[in-house]
Amino acid sequence: MNKLPLLAFSAVLLALIANSYAGINVTYVNTTVILGTNTTAHVIEIFTLQVSGNASIQEYQQDRAALNLTLADWQKVLFSGLFTEHIMNPKSSISNVTFLPGPLLIGYASDTALLTVDYYALNASTVTNTAPRKFQYLFNTSVFNYPHSSSGEALPTSARLNLLIPQGAQVASIYPLPDLPSPTLVNDYKNVTEFSWNSGEPLSKFTFSYIVTQTLQQEVLSYFGNVYTNYALDIVFIVIILVVVLGVYFYTQNK
Repeated sequence: MNKLPLLAFSAVLLALIANSYAGINVTYVNTTVILGTNTTAHVIEIFTLQVSGNASIQEYQQDRAALNLTLADWQKVLFSGLFTEHIMNPKSSISNVTFLPGPLLIGYASDTALLTVDYYALNASTVTNTAPRKFQYLFNTSVFNYPHSSSGEALPTSARLNLLIPQGAQVASIYPLPDLPSPTLVNDYKNVTEFSWNSGEPLSKFTFSYIVTQTLQQEVLSYFGNVYTNYALDIVFIVIILVVVLGVYFYTQNK
């Protein structure tokens, strides 16, 4: 039996299969939301890319070298609905978006790379002054931009969500319980600043809030900072008047 036709057919079939999987695909996304003492969140999303096919490898290398690609440009390159901002207020916006495409790591069937997207999401939380020097921050779940399941919005099977809070902050409410730290630490999250939920976690009833207690020094600085912000023009006007008055006084004294 002549094996050449069979080998040729197998080669063509393998080429077709390889070509069908060629492209740049997103296989995983790790989203970290850094919450602070204001309502803007710093978001860092790391997308794991699978790059297969010579043309796709060349395209990724070219795109990686480009300096002016936007989110829309990358979305045209990547074959996945996972590539988007997962933290954004529909009534607000994101700002200071930067892209950091990493080097290709050579694999057997395909190469991989990490694409980091760094941005700031406005109005990611709300703050309430609950007591003297105590401020409670409530995470705004409307900023979630994840797919919907039958039970509502949920993390995809290839995604992870991390929330970071300031050092010294106290968790006030959290649901569902995070995968990390261990659920055995229920009601005992003292000194814990990072919480993580893994693939498939439902988000429809997600709740997360924490309390920040200001020191006396921080309260004083915050007070005068607010005074300056609210009365900056008045303060400048008063300073100008004082300078003029002092100038006139010294002029008349030395005349």
